[in-house]
Amino acid sequence: MPQEYEINELAKEESWRMFRIIGELVEGFDRLSGVEPAVSIYGSARVKPGDRLYLKTEEIARSLGEAGFAIITGGGPGIMEAANKGASIAGVKSVGVNIELPEEQLPNPYSNISLSLRHFFVRKVLLVKYATAFVIMPGGLGTLDELTEVMTLMQTLKIRPFPVLLCDSDYWKGFLDWLKSHTLAGGFISEEDLHLLRVCDDTEEIVDAVCKWHQNQEISGRSAVSG
Repeated sequence: MPQEYEINELAKEESWRMFRIIGELVEGFDRLSGVEPAVSIYGSARVKPGDRLYLKTEEIARSLGEAGFAIITGGGPGIMEAANKGASIAGVKSVGVNIELPEEQLPNPYSNISLSLRHFFVRKVLLVKYATAFVIMPGGLGTLDELTEVMTLMQTLKIRPFPVLLCDSDYWKGFLDWLKSHTLAGGFISEEDLHLLRVCDDTEEIVDAVCKWHQNQEISGRSAVSG
């Protein structure tokens, strides 16, 4: 009887968990509706204010904001904080999709649209769903996870290709070299998969790439409607 009770309670808990997941998705879709055009910026939570990468990210986000793009981040400290700060300075929507962790990660103070989620995959959906482009700053396992997942979604045509801009060529060189010398050479990916990535160190180059892509998509959309 105790074992049967535990199984029944576990089944109930899983059912309620599904409702919580649906609730997070509904809240996210509701809160982020109309945020486009937006750029999602990824990177390490461990970068400190005043660090070179922090200042660079703030500059990129501010420049994208001034070009008319909202900024979406994971809502935490480090690169995420810098990006939300840049968006805030530019006066555009600054979205933080924070995640609850065992070691508490508080939302940064620069998000004017802030969510706090329990489930990583819901957070990933929101970071991708509303993005016109992705800017990937240096980061750790979480950043690599988000980068490779975005590439996989594009590779498998689950989402349409967007600009994926890797900022800081020195940091990403080893990763790209490994993809070419091992993954591509081993036949595990195609040459076209590497075309999904673009290395950009210059802020103006990043903004220009995002603006051109967005303008082309708007023109394509108008052509499809008129046709």
